[in-house]
Amino acid sequence: MGKMTLDFEKPIIELEKKVEEMRRYADNPDIALEIEKIEKRVRQLQQSVYSSLTRWQKVQLARHADRPYMLDYLHYMTTDFVELHGDRSFRDDKAIVGGLARLGDHSVMIIGQQKGRDTKGNLYRNFGMPNPEGYRKALRLMKLAEKFRKPVITLLDTPGAFPGIEAEERGQAEAIARNLFEMARLRTPIIVVIIGEGASGGALGLGIGDRILMLEYAWYSVISPESCSSILWRSWNYKEQAAEALQLTAPDLKKQGIIDVIVPEPLGGAHRNHEQMASILKETLLLELKLLLKMKPEKLVERRIDKFSKMGVTVS
Repeated sequence: MGKMTLDFEKPIIELEKKVEEMRRYADNPDIALEIEKIEKRVRQLQQSVYSSLTRWQKVQLARHADRPYMLDYLHYMTTDFVELHGDRSFRDDKAIVGGLARLGDHSVMIIGQQKGRDTKGNLYRNFGMPNPEGYRKALRLMKLAEKFRKPVITLLDTPGAFPGIEAEERGQAEAIARNLFEMARLRTPIIVVIIGEGASGGALGLGIGDRILMLEYAWYSVISPESCSSILWRSWNYKEQAAEALQLTAPDLKKQGIIDVIVPEPLGGAHRNHEQMASILKETLLLELKLLLKMKPEKLVERRIDKFSKMGVTVS
């Protein structure tokens, strides 16, 4: 990790570097004492900085280049992953990865958006922006999971569905709408996890579930702050104000009843410790699965439809 540093992280990183340099002389008792003091200051500074982040700063954390992606979680959380390819109609969309895996004692169908780590990777994965065939592949895998009574776990991390002309020609809106319709009535447990960016219909196309989990520094919204700013103010310069107005962070959405669980991240964010983040998420998923697998399919579908029907309703 550590390729990218955000502005508000700089004082912490500088202190950590100082500690690393001093560790070379740690056999000196005075220096060892000084290291202890600085480490304490680092922890205090981390707690102070990360407990008072603005919504825009959380958006920046969710986009951090070192943040764990779908395949990182697969590596640390699961075993025996078998990737399944293609939508049986057009092609295999590399922006969506899916397949069967073992999570603890459970066999699950796990599907999610995958971004690239560099330019080559991003071109291969289309920057994590799925085409219609990606959503159709995801639906094919979900139907397969339903057939063999396997729970579905989706990991959301996308700047949005691909907005190109070819995507529209192949029915982008229909593909997403079809997923919403089919996921609402899928007769197997579905757990949705927003692990990074949850932008618009691009995320919602994998976002209907019995339980909606969201990482502490992820964001989930109908529109990105930049796009919202460009529509309302005709400029991207008001993205911070847009982020505040959109209320797109985990605490905001928990309060509004859109998500069910906030998954805590390691101090400093998920990008600081992939393995620890995956361990926290795995533990949370296993607890959720334990409860959902006790329920009958009819009850799951009834509760799921009821859950989403209540969203956005206001009583005057």
